[in-house]
Amino acid sequence: MGRRTARRLVTRVRGAEVDRRPDTLAVEEPLEIRVDGEPFTVTMRTPGEDVELAHGLLRSEGVIRTREDVRTARFCSDTGELNVLDIALTVAGGPALSSQRTLAAYGGCGLCGSSTIDAVTDRLGGTPVPVATSVTPTAVHRALDGLREAQSVFERTGGTHGAALAGAAGEVVHVREDVGRHNAVDKVLGAVIIDGAESPPPLLVVSSRASFEIVAKAAMSGVEVLACVSAASSLAVDAAEQLGLTLVAFARGDRLTVCSHPERIDDI
Repeated sequence: MGRRTARRLVTRVRGAEVDRRPDTLAVEEPLEIRVDGEPFTVTMRTPGEDVELAHGLLRSEGVIRTREDVRTARFCSDTGELNVLDIALTVAGGPALSSQRTLAAYGGCGLCGSSTIDAVTDRLGGTPVPVATSVTPTAVHRALDGLREAQSVFERTGGTHGAALAGAAGEVVHVREDVGRHNAVDKVLGAVIIDGAESPPPLLVVSSRASFEIVAKAAMSGVEVLACVSAASSLAVDAAEQLGLTLVAFARGDRLTVCSHPERIDDI
């Protein structure tokens, strides 16, 4: 596992006081993901849980569905730097892969909001996320408290995002951190795939805003409720509504804003 933090000299200014000293920073390094030996994408991430990251990313892109779709995950390096990961699929040739790997590339009406949402809907087989679970606002806040308590790299650096999966009562099951909020989500969702679970815990909480991509990743993995501490974008709300996902924004203190499918939120 690569280093998650590093020390660098910085100059701190506070009023008339100037202090030059080492500071602890979150590490950011590139990771190239290959599928069956062919380049798939490069992402900038915090080293650690790279195999989980790859599983979560490939699931969100519709390349894999379960851990049985992956034969091996192997780092390719002659230098000791673990920054190239090759994923070998169990099916010869694997699914059709595109060098334009973003979900927007699968749209059929050009690059627009509706095409990106339709792309995810197609990947889900046209079926919205089913309503099988409900949670209370208390459960959402409990999960976010658990996420904050487990963010050890953020505590040391202030430079990472966090994502956590939790049960219906808000009990945290998995927590992952990364300099990229999308990577943190891929890592935590990838952990569920590697565990072999048929479905993830119903609640995903993130320490960031909710963008379209995070909504898409949650829906593709079968998450029912996505809660974030900051705002949701317009496309994120539109996607959550169409995909059947309950999206909660501004979950801070004792408040939250339910942006889509409020039927999963009890006591409101």
